[in-house]
Amino acid sequence: MQNFRFQTVPLIINETGALARLGEFIQQEFPACRRLFIVSDAGLVSSGILQAGLDNLDQLGLLYQLYAGVVPDPPEAVVLLAAQQAREFGSDLVIGMGGGSAMDVAKLIAVLCGNDQALSTMYGINQIRGKRLPLVQIPTTAGTGSEVTNISIVTTGETTKMGVVAPQLFADLAILDASLTTGLPVATTAATGIDAMVHAIEAYTTRHKKNPVSDMLARQALKLLFNHIDRACSHGTDLAARQAMLLGAMMAGQAFANAPCAAVHALAYPIGGRFHVPHGLSNSLVLPTVLRFNLPAAAEQYAELAEILAPDATGSAEARANAMINALADLALRTGIPTRLRQVGIRETDLEQLASDAMQQTRLLGNNPREVSWQDAYEIYAAVL
Repeated sequence: MQNFRFQTVPLIINETGALARLGEFIQQEFPACRRLFIVSDAGLVSSGILQAGLDNLDQLGLLYQLYAGVVPDPPEAVVLLAAQQAREFGSDLVIGMGGGSAMDVAKLIAVLCGNDQALSTMYGINQIRGKRLPLVQIPTTAGTGSEVTNISIVTTGETTKMGVVAPQLFADLAILDASLTTGLPVATTAATGIDAMVHAIEAYTTRHKKNPVSDMLARQALKLLFNHIDRACSHGTDLAARQAMLLGAMMAGQAFANAPCAAVHALAYPIGGRFHVPHGLSNSLVLPTVLRFNLPAAAEQYAELAEILAPDATGSAEARANAMINALADLALRTGIPTRLRQVGIRETDLEQLASDAMQQTRLLGNNPREVSWQDAYEIYAAVL
């Protein structure tokens, strides 16, 4: 039996309608906390879907300040401004409500308010010193798994992103409530769902830290996601399908937080950074081609996942692995999301820069089952153009 370390959020509440009891959960788990700093974005706040939680906080006399300035691919300035407001409010607990960007910002605010370390010194792995404020995460998409990961991604330049990876970023409580996801458009549901599947697949095939617990979670995540994504796209108000998607995305998050992602994410980040393509769609665009590139090194593992994604597949491991990859490519076509780089504004003249950007993602590329060169990255982008 291999030695391994597995860490995750200590308390997870999987309950449709749980947001309406937010104040109760906070009083139960954090009885000393009275001043809550809520991190979200303007679209979510104006939609009204967070109101049930805010009403419950009001009813119980819990004070809160709502920061709605999060934007996709949040820059450092947004993080620092929010942290300053949280300090001025005297916050003693941070709540992230939203997609991956809001939850990533919430993680960093909890740390920045919990000690005096500068954000610029936190980038990389295990660079955070000291403690943080209590942290609650509430996802409104079924994709990033950020509610149970120890990673926060920040846009540090015009097109560059950097990651903070540290155990302090694991939340204390994650709440999964499908009622927050029923208004998501089909394209967002599909792209974020495929993003979550990428997390599970890359965790299952990662070169480093793959372990029996992450494998179990990755397989169960794929089963939940793949079996419910069509229903969630076609019947967006189906709460059972939406709750299954949230649970699958969370399990995939637990898997890749402990068995990290690889080349799909490495090639997706430059697409998002330079062309402002949503993260889930960026992953979906390169997914089938990266998996085909990995076949010489990962066919056996992909064949194992074909039991879930292409259960009727037969033949050699490579044949079953190809059936699994084709099932994922068909899913993107079926849901109608873009499948070519040209569809999101990328031209052939952009590919060299994308390949160079991808090669900077050493943290991710080192986990890939097959080594990726600059030429490999260029050819993968060219195949998807």
